[in-house]
Amino acid sequence: MHIEIFALCDSAADYGGKLSLLGAFDGIFSREAPVVQAHCAVALRLRVAKVEEGRHHIRYNLIDPDGKLVVPSIEANVDVKIPEHRESVAINLIVNLQQLKFERFDRFTLDLAIDGRQEASLPVSVVQRK
Repeated sequence: MHIEIFALCDSAADYGGKLSLLGAFDGIFSREAPVVQAHCAVALRLRVAKVEEGRHHIRYNLIDPDGKLVVPSIEANVDVKIPEHRESVAINLIVNLQQLKFERFDRFTLDLAIDGRQEASLPVSVVQRK
């Protein structure tokens, strides 16, 4: 599997296999903590080859610098079927997050695991605005 897109953004949508992103970011700014991000989305586009056809387990973990989960793990299973005339397909996965709360200013990490193996990481900085 190849990760074509992995982003934290204001919003994301899948329109007939086309992944649309709005406002990809890696920083959240606030005057005081705790910091609440009212709405955001995690957008993932995976390229899956014919030999990888079948069921795959996806897990996202948002962790603080101490390795503790900020929110419970987000998990999903996807069943990938590839038509005979194709060698690969792209699949889009979107997770919408509401009222995401960070208790302190710090650097957090959004980790992506596929089939139990760490595949990618995104930094998420929560910064105090003076």
